[in-house]
Amino acid sequence: MPKGEIVAGFIAPHPPHLVYGENPPQNEPKSQGGWEQLRWAYEKVRAKIDELQPDVILVHSPHWITQLGHHFLGIEHLAGKSVDPIFPNLFRYTYDMNVDVELAEAACQNAKDLGLVSKMMRNPKFRVDYGTITSLHLARPQWDIPVVGLSANNSPYYLTTEEGFEEMDRLGKATRKAIEDLGRRAVVLCSATMSHRHFQEEPDVPEDMSQEHPYSMEMYQWDMKLIDLMRRGEMQKVHDLLPQFVEIAFAEFKAGSFTWMCSAMGYPELPGELLGFGNVIGTGNAVFEWDLTKFGLATPASEWKHSRPFNAGRPSAPSSPLGGGSFGGAGPSIGATAR
Repeated sequence: MPKGEIVAGFIAPHPPHLVYGENPPQNEPKSQGGWEQLRWAYEKVRAKIDELQPDVILVHSPHWITQLGHHFLGIEHLAGKSVDPIFPNLFRYTYDMNVDVELAEAACQNAKDLGLVSKMMRNPKFRVDYGTITSLHLARPQWDIPVVGLSANNSPYYLTTEEGFEEMDRLGKATRKAIEDLGRRAVVLCSATMSHRHFQEEPDVPEDMSQEHPYSMEMYQWDMKLIDLMRRGEMQKVHDLLPQFVEIAFAEFKAGSFTWMCSAMGYPELPGELLGFGNVIGTGNAVFEWDLTKFGLATPASEWKHSRPFNAGRPSAPSSPLGGGSFGGAGPSIGATAR
């Protein structure tokens, strides 16, 4: 069995508006489109995952909050309906996913060995959070690749930001070791928005793009500062600025997904590719890619011997074609209300 590798990492923001704008059959509310720049950016993520052929996709979501310890999905098959508690008018999504429990158990044990409180989630009726589902849908709407979901312990909120990030660093190392030991070919997703101040009232038509803009000039400038550093590969400067960034921009990176992803990838001091940026109710969302095969840090798919056949999940769920549903949807959203 070959040593496993992380072949790519993506910042994969999770506004439910993007799923709503796409009109996939799994989501009940229907839209007239919207947020095209971000949804088109995710088309590039989908194409890249096709090219890389991972065995598993791992995602750390800030919306699966576990105050005691870092939790991992531990049920082989999870299905149900996820409803966004803030935007139920936009996101009521029926999901169906396979979980790589063996990999999750190995990462959980590694985390314990590194001194983290960690636990497997064994409830077969567990309802998966909308952050996990949105990022996974937008990255792989076929749902045909097994996944591993990690919770947000939110230690950066209860400890100092620096202490919390140190925990996320250890969680990333535990994740990487499990991938390597089990021979998995893996993609990791940081499910997080950047600047995270948002408007408190929703337009009468949520997909009215004339209402979308940054929350403030300061938030936008901080988003651009970090994006520019990531595009240039100055990642140490990014990590040095993270505590200041999360304080000023209320950045969702504070929940730890970004630090976990970078740690799992080995903190590559490499330029990433900005696939798209857009605002959703004022928040700043960047879809960003680090393809480690481009830099010789991971094996191209053509040279890899998979530990399992690519796409060896359940039969693909019905999903819209890439970029489908951008315009001419089924009409106004169901139950849209002002906020």
